Order: sequence, then structure tokens, then C-alpha cells
Amino acid sequence: MGDDTTDIQPIPPPGDPSIPAHDDAGREAKNTLWIECYQIAVRVGWIFKTETIIMPAVLDAIVDSGFLRGLLPVLNRGGQSVPPLLVAGTLARRPFKKWSLVATSLAMAGCFAALAAAWGPLQAARPDLLAILFLVVYATFSSVVGVNQLVFAALQGKLISPGHRGRAMVVSVTVGSVLAIAAAVVLLGPWLKEADGFPKIFAATAAFFAIAAIAPIFLDEPADAAHAPSPAVGRSPWAVVSAGLAAWRATIAADRALVRLSLVAACFSAVLMMFPHYQAFARDRLGSGAGSLLAWVCTQNAATGLASLVAGPVSDRRGTRIVLIWLVALSALTPLVVTALSLLPQSTAVNWFWIVYVPLGLNPISLKLFTNYALELAPSVAEHPRYVSIVGAALAAPFVLSPLVGLAVDRFGFRHVFVTGAAAILAGAVVAAGLPEPRHQTR
Repeated sequence: MGDDTTDIQPIPPPGDPSIPAHDDAGREAKNTLWIECYQIAVRVGWIFKTETIIMPAVLDAIVDSGFLRGLLPVLNRGGQSVPPLLVAGTLARRPFKKWSLVATSLAMAGCFAALAAAWGPLQAARPDLLAILFLVVYATFSSVVGVNQLVFAALQGKLISPGHRGRAMVVSVTVGSVLAIAAAVVLLGPWLKEADGFPKIFAATAAFFAIAAIAPIFLDEPADAAHAPSPAVGRSPWAVVSAGLAAWRATIAADRALVRLSLVAACFSAVLMMFPHYQAFARDRLGSGAGSLLAWVCTQNAATGLASLVAGPVSDRRGTRIVLIWLVALSALTPLVVTALSLLPQSTAVNWFWIVYVPLGLNPISLKLFTNYALELAPSVAEHPRYVSIVGAALAAPFVLSPLVGLAVDRFGFRHVFVTGAAAILAGAVVAAGLPEPRHQTR
């Protein structure tokens, strides 16, 4: 990997279509600040619903089922991947995108506000309906998040140049992690110990997402050039979907690097399919209690913040590619660490289980870098939504197997599933090694 040791200029050559020519340094600095504020607020809200810990624990509090637990990654990635594919074209044609970020952020808040309101009346009287409602709300929320992340990626690609995105990630992740950990210690920890604590957790999540919706209002977003109306206007929904599929196929056929990146994303999805089962393993096999959840949440967020201090500057200086390769490879450590702990005495393993969430803290950074790399691969700003949505779909495609992963855990045990998942992740790292460095290419 000879080029990996060569410094890459933070700002690509003049004329790169990924840099908005109309955006001066002052405007970029202002927009970067508000984007960081937005991400910080979202990150604080996110710790109350951490996908790897809190959401599986919520479902297990209603019904303990490996199969239903295995549905969470399906709903999560399916929701975050399919809707963005459907709206990518529409988003690309919108001259202003910040209002879409406001709307989707408020919708995210609404999902958890509804869950907070419904939890109390249904928990004791109709736990079956509560389980169904939880899964429906979770699926709806994931769909909204998918569109929200697509909008955010398009705004970031439009307003922040490639050589400055790593720095923005460092600020938002490190500050967000510190504030999120503080919120978890002060609020989440006590609420997890309360019998009726989940509605408070959901309400706090909704509040922080609503606060985040304020930041995009202050973005100084220039209008995009007017686009011709979509040829799909006035056609049947099936015709619209068919036209979209044809456009996605054409994009994939024209860009081999995008195909390779999609393969890496598909392998990396094993990380996301296994995460609901870690806390179940600690509870069922090691006897950990609800009090451990806080320590795990704080450990994961601290690891994310520390990892961003390295990943951000390196990606700005040497390119996103090399950082992505290492993050994918290191992500394979999580299932291997769990497997190693399973071989230790129970009392020792449960006391050291927090270490599992150190490599798991790499996941949010990895997902951000998948997005940043897709933005750099795209030949123009107008293609940003399509490239990001295609990579998102690749992340989601393997999730049709997630319920089978849950069944395999029930049937064969955790250890075999975790080792197989680690192998898939490492295969993704091998494929990633063949990715090009977009900042070395002239367009």
C-alpha cells in the first residue's frame, strides 16, 4: 500500500466537482459549526437509545426471544437503506436541503415521544401489543433515520470540503461523546434502575432530537442549480421504482470502485447483525444485571470519542480509504473478544465484559467513513445522494439473514455465530485494501 504513506493534500485540486465553488471560507466555517452542533445534540440523544445495548434490552424487557432480537438489525438497516434509495433522486433535485433535515429530525423525536406515551398503559395490560408497537415504532424510526442520514450526508457534501470533514467529525464526536456520557451518568443510569424508567429514557431521546432540529435552521445553504423535473413525475409508483432501479444499476455498472465499496459494506454488516446478541450473552451466560448497561454505554461512547481523535485527522491528511480499511479490520475484534471471554470463568468474564464495547465503539466512526468515502467517490455533488444510498443499501442487503442469526444463536449457541461473523468482517477488510484513493484521481 505504497500510496498510504504519502501525505494527501487536505483540499482536493481546484475544479473538483465535490467542492462547492460558491462556498467561501467564512460560510464553510459557519456551516461546519452548526453541523457540529447538530451532530452533538443527536449524539447525546442517541446514547439513550444505543442500538447495541439499550434497544435490545428494551425488547428483552418485553419478551426475551432470540428471533425477535434478530429482527432489530433487519428493521434497523432495512429502514435506513431502502427509503433513502427511494428518495435520493427527489432529494438531489431540491435546491435547499436543510429543511428536510429539520423535518426528519422532528419525525425522529416524534417516534420516541409516541413510545414514551404508550409504554405505561400497555406494559402491564398488553405486553403483546407493546412488543408489536415497539417493533413498528422502531421500524418507522429507522426509516426516518435513513432519510435523515442521507439528507445530512448531502448537506455535508455540499457545505464542507473533503479535507475538512474529518475535523468536523472529531469535534462533533468527541464533544458529543463527553456530553452523552455525562447525560448517561446523571440521567440514564438512575432511570435504568427504575421499574418505570423506560418512558423517561424515551422522552429524553425525543427531547434531544427535537433540540437537534433547531441547528439546521441556521445553516447558510446556497441554493443548488435548478434541475429539470423528474421524468418519473406523473407516472405510476411501479414506473418510478423501475426508473430508479435502472439509474442505480447504471451507476453501479459505471463505477467499479463503488461496487468494491458496496462489497466491503456488505461484509461489514456482520458487525451490525451481531450487536443485539452481546448484551443477551452477558445476561444469559454470565449473569450480568441491568446495572451493567450504563458502564457498557459509557465505555462504547468513550471509545468512539477517542477513536475519532485518530480517525478524523488521519482521514483529512492521508485520505479516508486507509482509515476505513483499518476500522473494518479492527471491528472484527468485538465478536472475537466475546468468544475469548466465554472461555474464562464466569466471574472473571462478567467483570471484564465491558471491554467488548471498546472495539464496538468503532462502529459509528466506520459508518461515518463509509459515507465520507462514498461522497468522495461520487463524480459530482448531484450524485452524492445516489452514491450514499447505494452504499447504505449494500449495508442492508445481508440483513435478510439476521433473523436466521438469531435462530442460530438459539440453536447452536453464541460462540459459533460470533466466530463466523468475525471471519466475514475480516473478508471485508481484505476487499477494502483494493479500494482506490479518490483524492489521487483527477476528474
